[in-house]
Amino acid sequence: MGPKKKGKKEGEKKKKLTKSERLKLQQEEEERRLKEEEEARLKAEREAAEKLEREQVEKRKWEELVEKDQLRRTEEFEELFLLEKCFIDAEKWKKEVRNLSKWFHYIKCDGSPDPSVAPEMNTFISLWKEKENEDIDAVIKQSKLVLELIEKLELVLLDTPPHELTDNQVAQYQTSIMELRELLHFKFNEATETLLRQASSFGDTDSGNMEMIIKDENVTLYVWANLKKNPKYKTIKFGDTDIGFTIPKLLASSDTAVRIFHTNYDHISPLSVVPRPVKTEIIDAIIEDFTNIETTQEEAVPQEGSEEVAEEQELEIVPTVPEGEVKMEESTLFIRQSNLSVSKEEVESKKEEPVVKRSKKEQILPGPVETIPEVPQAEVPTDEEVVDLKGFTPLGGIYHLNILQLPPQAKQIKGWTIVELISGGLQKFVYPPEHTDDNPESENHHKPIEFVITINRNVVFFEKPMMARWDTEGKAWRTDGFISLYYDMAERNISFSLETVYPVTLIQDNHIHMPYESWELRPVGDNEVILNVTTTFTDIDIHVKDSQCMLAAVEVGENYELSHLLKKWMNISSLIIAMKQTGLNIFPSEYSGAYVAVNDKDPLVEMKTYRQMALLASSFSFCWSKWNQACGPQNVILKVGELLKKEYVEDDEWSIYMYNGERAQKLKINESSNTFSGELEEHTELHSTLYHMIKDFASKEAMEKIRNSNYLFVDAVCKLLLSVRVLTYS
Repeated sequence: MGPKKKGKKEGEKKKKLTKSERLKLQQEEEERRLKEEEEARLKAEREAAEKLEREQVEKRKWEELVEKDQLRRTEEFEELFLLEKCFIDAEKWKKEVRNLSKWFHYIKCDGSPDPSVAPEMNTFISLWKEKENEDIDAVIKQSKLVLELIEKLELVLLDTPPHELTDNQVAQYQTSIMELRELLHFKFNEATETLLRQASSFGDTDSGNMEMIIKDENVTLYVWANLKKNPKYKTIKFGDTDIGFTIPKLLASSDTAVRIFHTNYDHISPLSVVPRPVKTEIIDAIIEDFTNIETTQEEAVPQEGSEEVAEEQELEIVPTVPEGEVKMEESTLFIRQSNLSVSKEEVESKKEEPVVKRSKKEQILPGPVETIPEVPQAEVPTDEEVVDLKGFTPLGGIYHLNILQLPPQAKQIKGWTIVELISGGLQKFVYPPEHTDDNPESENHHKPIEFVITINRNVVFFEKPMMARWDTEGKAWRTDGFISLYYDMAERNISFSLETVYPVTLIQDNHIHMPYESWELRPVGDNEVILNVTTTFTDIDIHVKDSQCMLAAVEVGENYELSHLLKKWMNISSLIIAMKQTGLNIFPSEYSGAYVAVNDKDPLVEMKTYRQMALLASSFSFCWSKWNQACGPQNVILKVGELLKKEYVEDDEWSIYMYNGERAQKLKINESSNTFSGELEEHTELHSTLYHMIKDFASKEAMEKIRNSNYLFVDAVCKLLLSVRVLTYS
């Protein structure tokens, strides 16, 4: 064993490195390290050089694209200028229709007044006010004309461009609306009094009291007269309905009557504020200048084969107005001036990058020609019980609840009908009785009155509504004062108790459908598109054909009756009103930004986008993109796909476009990309307008269809987009 151990030690000594060998190994390792470092350095330099070269190539390519865009910018703006003439033509047509409507009313000669003529309205109101003792049927018949007059006045205030209405006209129309509201309610009170005087003639065979339901398309009147004053009849249910009430013993044993008067309209809430132009003189000057331009163009007949020269002349004589002074929401004048002023700057220096001067943030309001005011601050009521009508709205009409003094009944004596007349008209029965010194605790012993009302099936509530009562002194809706409020949404019944009676209504959130989950605008025929808006609660399709719109489809279930709205053609303003009154409000107001978390966008960029979407709507489908939230307020992003023969655009056929009002580009990303990137799609260019960017990829058939689009159709699509504002509220 000994010699073996010795051999092992000798082997270990042989493996030990000498000093020179160690130095040599260290030198080799150092050389290897230096070589690796050199290779890494050269690789880094090579990569940096390649990156720099790529960046320079990309920069040169970008500069070439920008220069190319600058060179054709004037030409593109000129073409867009000519295309957007359709909006001015539409405004002229609508103005002619407004003027002709007065003539058509005149030759109709049906005896109804022209609501825009103050003397005729005053005469109509005075003559009807002088009529006495009209029965309920006569009042209901006349109420249809009154409601029609109110609707016409409201549409005049809504549809007429603000610069065409003077302050005196606005005040006159609003005064007429208020007078008609008051007169109509007065006449229904008068007719109710006439009916109650004859209550004994309509007594029920079982109870001896009068129970009556009078129903019309606009109103429903439930009247009960306590003729027998039998305390046993305290709970009343009208006919086959669930509507009724339970009154305390004091009322059941008194000469009382109970009226539940349901109106499908709201004549209690304050009138909406009519937008007024900030600087009417500037807008009038622009319109006058534009008229002069057209006159000049008609006088200057172009030579044969000189169309381009004629277009240049048309461009040169357009007046330049500073962008900060005139802001018109759907006014082609503003957009044309904005585009052309940029074009003129670029004619002087095509190499310079365009500078977009934008005024402070503005809000787009629906309407034909309006200024774009600053976003107003929504004043929230300090009293938490007061309903904020900027964020909430009465829905389903008004329920006027009344406890009335039963008037003396008519008596038949020897063939004569004798009626004791009491001055003062319909008298309210004071309940609870006023506090007196003889019975100081009487006010604490009177039970509340219980009511049961039914929600009409032509109104859609997507959440449990709030109940509100009208405060006559405060001129506001309030949510306090209700006792034991109970909702049966399956049967659409609401029961509640009140210590005293008021007009009551149901309240719904104005922004229950905002923000939208998605949207799509797709063509379905010649001058026809469907705008689909998907919200948290429903899916809505609005069909546009020529200048008319209709609600084509909505998902609300089978428990609703919307025949008054579905598949009914009307103009866009009437459709907006009807959809709001039904509970399908997808139309933001100027205050909506304070109540909804919006996808904030520059209003001028948004407006330009809608206009060019309308121009292309005959052949292209536009859709919501998730990247619209990632591109900032100065840009909008949307999906675009040509749609001519198919019903829908396939998922792999969509393209992503970005537009900032001055430059449009097609992006490389798609909806399934992980991160946002503004990188251009390969083999694409830059354009000054979204229209020309999309035109690069359009077929000849698509462009031919776009050129043949009706100008009223383009205007209607634009107004619908401006009313729904899909780019901001989705």
